Amino acid sequence: MKFDAVLFDCDGVLVDSEPITNGVLRDMLEELGWTLGAQECMRLFVGKAVKDEAAVIEAKTGKRLTERWMQEFRARRNEALERDLLAVRNIHDAVEAVHAHHGGRIACASGADRFKVELQLKKVGLMDYFDGRIFSGHELPRSKPAPDVYLAAAGALGVSPRRCAVVEDTVTGVTAGVAAGATVFGYSPAEAGHGTPDALRRAGAAEIFTDMAQLHALVNVRPA
Repeated sequence: MKFDAVLFDCDGVLVDSEPITNGVLRDMLEELGWTLGAQECMRLFVGKAVKDEAAVIEAKTGKRLTERWMQEFRARRNEALERDLLAVRNIHDAVEAVHAHHGGRIACASGADRFKVELQLKKVGLMDYFDGRIFSGHELPRSKPAPDVYLAAAGALGVSPRRCAVVEDTVTGVTAGVAAGATVFGYSPAEAGHGTPDALRRAGAAEIFTDMAQLHALVNVRPA
């Protein structure tokens, strides 16, 4: 059975943003007194909204996470993304093929704030495929790992979540897609910042793949 729509996460799936964002976060946490290595910071925060981790940050630093701090984080993050962001390898051809095959029924469903998502898609030249079909967990009652953003995307496309393929690269995101009732494909390349194949499978991913060149063939038919 073919899927009616394909829903993409953004960070780590469409754009290689996690090392950049987490580098800024790591620097700012160190300024608060919490020193983390790059890998540890990625392990703790990849796939999660920083604002949702306020309790953890406050417990480790002994300082309240203020809105002013969050504004500075977003500003420094956005500057770094504008300067350094690259697209995920082979994603342009993958998105173009999936978009054409599904008659434009694709969406970007991210746990990040809308400004960041749109900045990134414009930066790497993917905005035309997703314009008008971008969904942010910040604008819904619950962000990932809750299914809200995927349910909103499927609803806006007029398709059942159970007939959607979701493309994710973190345990948090896979959990959200599975909770929505979609079939989740776990992207797990060798580079740091993505969930491991075993972790994504445990979270409920139906298939694991390592290169976006494989995506078009995967999402044409629902796995048995």
